[in-house]
Formats: sequence, structure tokens, C-alpha cells
Amino acid sequence: MSQLLVEYPQVCAEPRNAWSDNPLARGADGVLRYGNLTPALTELLDIQVHTFAAREAVVEIGGPRLTYRELWYSASRIAGGLQEHGIGYGDRVAVRMPVGARWVQAFLGALLSGAVPVLVHDGLPDAVAERVIRDSCADYVLDGGGSAAGYRDALPDGAAFIDDGASLGELALLCYTSPGLELCPKGVELTNENLLSAVRSVVGALDLPTDGLRNLVLLPLSHASGCVDQLLPTFAVGGTVVLTPDPAAVAETLVAERIDMVSATPRIFDGLLPELAGLRLDRVRQVCSAGHRAELAATDPATSDAVATTLREIFPEARQWSVWGATETSGIGLAREDAATRDILGFAFGGTELALWGPEAETGHGELLCRGPHIAPRYWNDPQTTESRFTGTWFHTGNQVSIDPDGLVRRATPD
Repeated sequence: MSQLLVEYPQVCAEPRNAWSDNPLARGADGVLRYGNLTPALTELLDIQVHTFAAREAVVEIGGPRLTYRELWYSASRIAGGLQEHGIGYGDRVAVRMPVGARWVQAFLGALLSGAVPVLVHDGLPDAVAERVIRDSCADYVLDGGGSAAGYRDALPDGAAFIDDGASLGELALLCYTSPGLELCPKGVELTNENLLSAVRSVVGALDLPTDGLRNLVLLPLSHASGCVDQLLPTFAVGGTVVLTPDPAAVAETLVAERIDMVSATPRIFDGLLPELAGLRLDRVRQVCSAGHRAELAATDPATSDAVATTLREIFPEARQWSVWGATETSGIGLAREDAATRDILGFAFGGTELALWGPEAETGHGELLCRGPHIAPRYWNDPQTTESRFTGTWFHTGNQVSIDPDGLVRRATPD
């Protein structure tokens, strides 16, 4: 049977699904793009630093509390230190550090130096981490050193420096796919346009406020879902990213830090339920559950429903969001709000457009394809995989789904 690619135009069943009114226009390549982005991620962050200088930018429970001014200054000194080590524009700097304020400083320091940060989860086995670092051709590695002292000493220091010469189409971040998804993680190139578009889409979809959002981020910062879809959008609205290296401190943190929003994966939320049992936290207004294409196959829908039900009891005033994406889509693509049906993945949002691939595509069933301004242009140093996973501007997610006439995407149900 022949393989068909069938596009599904953006359709909103109700006004609520048109979450963002940001200007999108179709480019010459057919992709919807935002028309008023800053030239680079560093420029957007620089604007926010000057706007919200005295606000807390990042809080590490049991560690540093940094305002935007303090974070930016410390990151610029790390950038200066990297420059003194010969790191410059376009070089790769691997960040393999424990979650915390220092991770954020290292990540931003790499960005400000003009280098491309390479995100390496500090929980990866050494052999896998070394393979990722080697594949990325990293010119410098920022790692944790295995102790608090080593963690601090791992960060270079020099005269404050900021490289602001990047442009929208240039490589800004190198993320690797989850080891559980492929035998060997693959590097995914994300440009400034990809990152800025994802940030704009998340801010619009979740309607993030600019009056001091406090976001407890439990997602790994080394993944697109944590870095691109939570850390950066929170900074984009002048909010505070709260990090808890110790999971046992989550319940206390939710109260003591006056948390407005909490984000994690369904698996992380499931593991936290015993600790949160019996709590009722009316202050929390948003709960964001992020899933990726590996979890789509691995997560039991019934378990996900049970977790969502319990979270509604703990956070009765919160809007519950489920956001689905892949590293190749900057971690975003589909979203749903408090859906009652367990097989629903959601509607496309931001500039995401959908298509189906396969012999039954015309009947609404097949492999899900996505395109948009947040879709990576290619894999790092891997033209063969790029060719196999992209059809023109369309990215093959590998997930079998159905799409309703109103644009709602559901998991494919087994025969």
C-alpha cells in the first residue's frame, strides 16, 4: 500500500483553543513563523534582565537565590572565563551538572560566550555521557565534579563578557534525544528561531503572567521540556524558577516559596503523590504535565488519569495542562487542558501544524507529522537520520495517532 502525507489545517473547535493571538505568517517554505522575534535568545533575556533586575530569577532550595541582575552578571563572568579558555562563537560547551542555580549560570554563561550549549543529563551513565560529549565535538565541558566544592570550582571565571552577534537561523542549543528512545542518543540542532518560537508559544498557550510568576520546575533542565518550555518561558515573563534538588522538599517548597505553577512529567508527579497526600494548595494556579514521544508509548493511560485526579484534589484552583512534544519539536506541539478522556493528546498550538503519514492518512489515522517555527532543521552531524525523519519541512514523530475533524489528536487505539 502506498504511503500518503495528508495535511490537517489548523481548526479550532472553540475559541478557547486559539490560545495565542501572536502574529504568525506563512514563510516561503510554507511554515508558519512569528514575525516579531528578537534576533537571538540572548537579546530577549537581556531585555528581561533590565526590566526585572531586582526580581528573583532562580531559587535553589538549600542553595543560592539569585536576582536577574545577579544571575546575568555571574553568567557573563562565566562567559568571560570561557573566552579566556579559548571558547568563542560557534564552539560547543557541554553542560553536565546537577540541577540547581549553578546549572542555570553555566547554561547562560555558555550562551553569553557565543558558544552553543550542549545539554547532557548528569544522571546518564558515564559511557553514554561521554558518547554524547564526543559526538557533539564539545570544545569545553562544564561538569559537577562530584562534590559541592567541585561543583563550584567547575565554573570558569573572567571579566564579564556578552556575545550578542547571533541571528535567528543560527544554531543556539544542542539537545540529545532520550537514551530510552534510541540505542544511541541523537543530537538535535535547535536554532534561535526554534527556541524563541517555542518560548512565545508556551507563554501564549499557558497565558503566563508578568506580575511575578513563581514556577517550581521539577522537569530535568537538560531536556527540552525543562529548559526550553519551562525555564526560558518563565524568564521571558520575568518570573522566578524554583528548583528543588531534593524531592523530599517539594511539599514544603510549594508552601514556603509561594508557588503559582508546578511542572513535571507524569512519572515525576506519580512519584511525588505520597509526599503530597492530604495537602490542599489553593495558591497554585497552573499544573503543567509534560510528556514526550517515548512516554506516549510507555505511560499507562489509566495511571495518568489517576495521577491527574489526585493532582486536582491537591491543587483545586489550578488549571491542569498536558503538553506533548519531542526534542526535535523543542519539547512542544500539542496541548490539552484537563481532558477527561485518557487517550487525548491535545490540539496543536503556537505555529504547530499537523499531518498524517501512512496508507490510512486520508481517513484520519497514521503516523503524526509536525511542522512549525519550533521544529529543528536537522540532526547534528547525521544527514542519514535527518533524511529518514524529515519529509520536506515535516518531522516524523514515530507516533501512531488519529486526528478528529476538529483537529484533536488522540493516541491510536490497538485493534
